[in-house]
Amino acid sequence: MLELSVVIPVYGSAGILPDLLGRLEQVLIPTLGADCFEVILVHDCGPDDAWSVIADEATRLPWLRGIDLRRNAGQHNAIMAGLGIAGGRCIVTMDDDLQHDPADIPRILDALHQGADLCYVEFEDKKHAMWKRAGSKFNDMVAARLLKKPSGLYLSPFRGFVRELGEEARRYQGPFVYLDGLLIQSTNPRRITTITAKHHARSDGRSGYSLSKSISLWLQMATSFSIVPLRFVSLAGMAASFVAFLLAVAVFWQKLNTPHLAVGWPSLIITILFMGGLQLLALGVIGEYTGRILLNINNRPQYVVGRTVNLDAGEGGYSTRN
Repeated sequence: MLELSVVIPVYGSAGILPDLLGRLEQVLIPTLGADCFEVILVHDCGPDDAWSVIADEATRLPWLRGIDLRRNAGQHNAIMAGLGIAGGRCIVTMDDDLQHDPADIPRILDALHQGADLCYVEFEDKKHAMWKRAGSKFNDMVAARLLKKPSGLYLSPFRGFVRELGEEARRYQGPFVYLDGLLIQSTNPRRITTITAKHHARSDGRSGYSLSKSISLWLQMATSFSIVPLRFVSLAGMAASFVAFLLAVAVFWQKLNTPHLAVGWPSLIITILFMGGLQLLALGVIGEYTGRILLNINNRPQYVVGRTVNLDAGEGGYSTRN
C-alpha cells in the first residue's frame, strides 16, 4: 500500500499545473520516495484545456493519475472521484491554484502519524476576497451548530486524513457531497487537529468558486447533515402566530376604545405580508429537502468519469454514484 495519496480537483488551472506538479515532486520524492505516493488530478470539466496538460504530464510522471469527468460535478464531488481510486494510507486534499503550499504536506503527515485521524491546515492570512472571508466565518459558525464541529476548528480544503476516514466518506451514496461533514462525523473530535501555514496568492487565472457555488455548498452542508433548518421554520411559524395573535388583540382593543376608528388596510396588509413571508420561507426550506430526496431516489450520480490516465482499465468506474 502507498503511504500517501494527494487528491486535487482541477478547474481552470491549465497554466498552473506544471508548476504544481514540479513542487509536489520536489517535496514528496525526498520525503517518501518515488514509489510511495501518488497524485490524483481530477479534471472537473473546466473551461480550459487542463486535461491535455494532465495527459501530457502523466506520460513522464508514473506517480501521476488523471481522471477526466464528463461534466462539472463540483469540488467535493470531484474529490470523491479521486477517493475512489486513492490507495494511500494517508490522503491529502488540496486546491490546484498553489494557494496551498505542497511543502506543508509533510507536516500534515506528521500530525496523522502522531495519532490524529483528521488534520486541517489553518491559514495565517488568507488571500481571498472580502466576501469569501466573511462567508468562511459564517460557514464556520453554522458548521459548529449543525455538524457539532469542535470549537475553534477551521474547516479548510487543505486537509489530510487516514485511509479509514476516506473509506467511511466513500460509503455516502447521495449526489450532494459535503466532505467535511462526512469526515467529522466519522471520528472522535479529540482525534482532529490543525496546523498553521501560510496562504499564498493564486499564481494564475481566477478561482472557480463564485458566490452562487459557495451558497450552493453551504446549502449542502445545512440540509444534508441536519434538520435544524426545519426546526427553525417550525419555531419561526410559532413565533409568527404569536405575533399575529398579539396584533389581532391590539387592533381589537383599539377598536373597543375608539369605536369611530376605521381599522383599514394597513393592519391587514402588514399581517398578510408577515405571515406570507414566513409561509414562503417554510415552503422554500421544505422544498430544498424534498428536492434532494427526489434526486437521491432518482439515483443522480455524484460524478461521471470519462477518460483516465495511468489507471488500470475500469479502475475508479466510468459512470458511478460513488
